[in-house]
Amino acid sequence: MRVMLIDDHALFRIGLQELLERRGIEVIAVGNCLQGIEMVAQEQPDVVLLDMRMPDMTGIEVLKQLRQLEQTMPISMLTTSREEADVINSLQHGAQGYLLKDMEPDELIEALQQIVQGDTVVANELTGILAKAVQGESQTNDPLTSSLDELTPREREILCHLADGQSNKVIARNLGISDGTVKLHVKAILRKLEVHSRVEAAVIAVEQNLCARG
Repeated sequence: MRVMLIDDHALFRIGLQELLERRGIEVIAVGNCLQGIEMVAQEQPDVVLLDMRMPDMTGIEVLKQLRQLEQTMPISMLTTSREEADVINSLQHGAQGYLLKDMEPDELIEALQQIVQGDTVVANELTGILAKAVQGESQTNDPLTSSLDELTPREREILCHLADGQSNKVIARNLGISDGTVKLHVKAILRKLEVHSRVEAAVIAVEQNLCARG
């Protein structure tokens, strides 16, 4: 895996680079946003990690510019910000991850692997923020109930696994079905709920309290 890290804090940048490289992950670390945008186009990493607060540009501005330049690789925020607006804006502008700098190293690496495989990953402790953000919408959105009623029992089961942040591979293993079957179910879930990402579907599951915790 090749990771591009754009972060203006030198100590964090150097520390994370050393940590990831010890795990066999190639890291290109840059402190300047404009230089980072140029290098993303040149290096074509597997995933780009952006700090949210930087002096010359915000992480969301960098994200927007990369998408305008038709850079299609996964991009994730890696930040200390737990602000609701930052989480929502990042996902709305095409981020495929919102990760926190105080994550455990193994948790961060697992999240990066999931993002590279095509999953959208948000730090577990931020699920509540996402649910809160859509609460007003979902309470007044009558069609949501009928959309949920359209889900088959298997689709509801898979939706609950999505709400737990599980990847397709983990869901397939837990349910004893193939990755391909899980992908088909996830597509059907997104279509029926009229959302565009696994994260949005997971938020609905949490907000509507679909998945009883034992």
